[in-house]
Amino acid sequence: MQSAPPPRSTPALLALAIGAFGIGTTEFVIMGLLPQVAHGFGVEIPTAGLLVTGYALGVVVGAPLMTVLGTKIPRKRMLMLLMGLFIAGNLISACAPSFAVMLIGRMVASLAHGAFFGIGSVVAASLVAPQKKAGAIAMMFTGLTVANVVGVPLGTLVGQSAGWRVTFGIVAAIGVVGLVGVARLVPDVPKPQGVRLRHELSALKNTQVLLAMAMTVLGFGGVFAAITYIAPMMTRVAGFDDGSVTWLLVLFGLGMVAGNLIGGRFADRALMPMLYVSLGGLAVVLASSPSPRTTRSRPPRPSC
Repeated sequence: MQSAPPPRSTPALLALAIGAFGIGTTEFVIMGLLPQVAHGFGVEIPTAGLLVTGYALGVVVGAPLMTVLGTKIPRKRMLMLLMGLFIAGNLISACAPSFAVMLIGRMVASLAHGAFFGIGSVVAASLVAPQKKAGAIAMMFTGLTVANVVGVPLGTLVGQSAGWRVTFGIVAAIGVVGLVGVARLVPDVPKPQGVRLRHELSALKNTQVLLAMAMTVLGFGGVFAAITYIAPMMTRVAGFDDGSVTWLLVLFGLGMVAGNLIGGRFADRALMPMLYVSLGGLAVVLASSPSPRTTRSRPPRPSC
């Protein structure tokens, strides 16, 4: 049985977990608040869905760019820079006077996403003994798990009762806590030596790597296409009231946690059959899902 990380590393891992919690919350909370945001800007719900697409595009572009930049900057400073981008993006979203500005805010926040988890994992592993690296990385990713079960539902509840701008303001405040935690608790880790971008990109010549990437893109593309509109689907198609969205998101988050645990266990026994079953089941569920009706929301849009 794996022992816990030594006490001196625990505060640093907690700081990384807080950052992961904030990033996970801002990624998914927009899905529970899509009708409210659409109403606030007077756009159709499918148009509001671009806030999810924009975030995803920012992750795709930002992850490699920020990772390359991370090879030139000490890792602690890079993590602080990423949290700064995250805070700025969420503040822009909270105060956005127009839909276009909020889309920019979402994309700015997304630039931190991929690189934070990549660099954060390396830093987390460096804080503990070699035999404890997996546990340290898992502790950091606990923040992402808690975001799915707690952060996103609570953010949706706050957004429905106090306004979606308040939710993004709170998420930005969580980012400030994460930034201060990284600054004060994470030790200085030197920048990586001998990292060559050409060497890293050479992995794309591997057919198995490309197939794994394609499977991930198509599989998660299907998942995000559905959960982006989970709020209108549950309220306008399935007949739930708006207050039920919070608990439905809790159920969704628990399902993600359970799926990771169960899927990981079965994948260890039979990887390919598990992939066939999970992707096949996903295809059946998506094919049987009805489409929400498109409506236009009323304009008024308060700003900070």
